[in-house]
Order: sequence, then C-alpha cells, then structure tokens
Amino acid sequence: MKPRGIVIAIDGVVGAGKTATARLVAQRLGYRHLDTGAMYRAVTLAATRRGIAASDLSALEALLPLLTIDLQPGDQGGRVLLDSEDVSEEIRHPEITRKVGSYADLPLVRRALVAQQQRLGQEGGIVAEGRDIGAVVFPDAELKIAMVADLDERVSRRHRELTDKGVNITAEQVRSDIETRDRDDAERDYGIANAVTEVIEVDTTGMTLEGQVDHIVALAHTNGA
Repeated sequence: MKPRGIVIAIDGVVGAGKTATARLVAQRLGYRHLDTGAMYRAVTLAATRRGIAASDLSALEALLPLLTIDLQPGDQGGRVLLDSEDVSEEIRHPEITRKVGSYADLPLVRRALVAQQQRLGQEGGIVAEGRDIGAVVFPDAELKIAMVADLDERVSRRHRELTDKGVNITAEQVRSDIETRDRDDAERDYGIANAVTEVIEVDTTGMTLEGQVDHIVALAHTNGA
C-alpha cells in the first residue's frame, strides 16, 4: 500500500459511467480524482481554438508546453481549467468528443500528458480514469477496473447527460458518435497486451450510479484502500 492509499485505475467504454463513478469513489475514499480524458479534451479544445489540426505536429509540439491544465475537485463534479479558464462544459461538447481521438492518438500528445498523470499519481491515494490508465499510465495500480455496459444504456445515459447540459443533439446522433468511438477504440493500441495485473470487469448495465460506486469501493477496500 502506498503512503496515501492505493492507485485505482478505471478504464472502460464510452458511456459506461467512468467519470461520474470515479469522482464519487474518490470522494468516498478521500482520494484525488484524475480524469485523464478531460486532459486530452482540453488539449483538443486548445488546438481547435487556434486552428491547429491534428496533422500539424510541429504546431502541436510548440503548443503543448504552453498549456496549463488544472483538474480541481468539486462536490458536483470536478472543474477543468485550461490556462485558468473553466472549460468543464465546453470540453464535453460533441464537436470536441468527435475530434479528441485524433489528438489523443498522437504520441507527442500522449507522452506529454502521461508524464503529467504519472507525476500526479506517484504518491498514491488516487482514482484515475481513462482508456489507457491501467495498461500504460499506472501499470502497477493495485486495483484495475474495466467498466462496460450495453449500447442502448450507454446511448441513453450520454444523451441524457448532454441534453441536461443544454446540448441540442438527437439520440440517433449520440448512438452514431458512440458507435464510431467504439470502432476507433477497438483499433487503438492502449497497451492492453502489456497489462500483466488482473483487470476486474464491472458491467454497469442496469446498475444505478450509487450501486456502481458501492461495488468499486468494496473492491478498493479488498485491495488495501
């Protein structure tokens, strides 16, 4: 066990509930929450605002050292600050969601953000979530979770989340976006072949958010939290 607690790495498909669950698990355990996906979204937003395409590697290489991404905790969800500006809502817009993969796939972006993430987690006591979190960022995490859920439920959850935030989008478009993400993710190398410690799959279909949190907190206590 690390001095300030264990590292909990939560991976999973889009719409399975990673972010909300990870945040609440962190609150329950008194741990920090590290939303790695928000960091990639912040980079995507910053590049989009400047008109820097994912193919413009030299411009991205120059941009990355200039960005300050700060993840702040909060009772109703953490805030994401990009150069001191709260972009928590903007990074979740469908436009950014559709673009984020093209930036997140780039080795220079991943290297920069993974180094930051590993520094944040080196003392333990952290709940980190993202697609490569257990295989690449924290391969020695004491607890690794893979969250899954069936497509219909993921579409319903994501559509409700977006419309609650005032985003005008149909359920059909949400389904199309999720299916595209699923295909893209299936083709990406998230370092799964290098993951040697056991990953526990949690199927959240039909589970309430509270049920998801209770289940993972119980697993965390079993693994030394």
